[in-house]
Amino acid sequence: MKDLFGKAILDYQQGNYTEDIVTATSISEEDSLPIPYLFRSYEEMPAIEQTALQMAKGHVLDVGCGAGSHSLYLQNERQLKVTAIDVSEAAIKTCLLRGIRNAQHINVMDFSGEFDTILLLMNGAGMCGKLNRISDFLLHLKSLLTDEGQILVDSSDIIYMFDEDEDGGKWIPTDNEYYGELLYYVGYKGEQEEPFHWLYIDYNTLQNAAHACGLQCELIEEGTHYDYLAKLSKR
Repeated sequence: MKDLFGKAILDYQQGNYTEDIVTATSISEEDSLPIPYLFRSYEEMPAIEQTALQMAKGHVLDVGCGAGSHSLYLQNERQLKVTAIDVSEAAIKTCLLRGIRNAQHINVMDFSGEFDTILLLMNGAGMCGKLNRISDFLLHLKSLLTDEGQILVDSSDIIYMFDEDEDGGKWIPTDNEYYGELLYYVGYKGEQEEPFHWLYIDYNTLQNAAHACGLQCELIEEGTHYDYLAKLSKR
């Protein structure tokens, strides 16, 4: 991958911000993602993210940390021990430049350790890509949890994006096994990333997957636009 997301983040950090990231999915048109939003303060974060950051405890693993805004708040304001990881090398470089003490360039599926809180924010569950991978993903995260640990994850039910038929049901293409599986496109400064799979998982489906992996699943908060925050735990 070209790591365009990471390049954009690092450009902003180094004062080379001239344009935003362009994103699209297999069911939506191009949209602009303002890079400054990835550097937002706690006060600028959605309520769901603020709730998750207040619930965080102990040693925190921030998976898919991006520009590191969540980790930075937990480290500096909450005084928690934080490990930030991302598959983007440029994003991790940015996190280190911003003062995050422990930021590592690694895929969570290749990562080991023991944590009291695992954060999967900004639709962090999406990184597993497809629904048929969610069990392996959750089981691995479970292996990283302390006995009293928690996984805090937000996502969205994107059923609202599909047209209704005359009977009031939703017209969903049959290309995918699950309607929340999308192809995600990223463009930046004239370059295009190879499309990659991304998953938006509705709460009931997440709950069923969690229970199948021996995890409890609790709905913590619902957002303003089909989004939600959930807590997964061993007991």
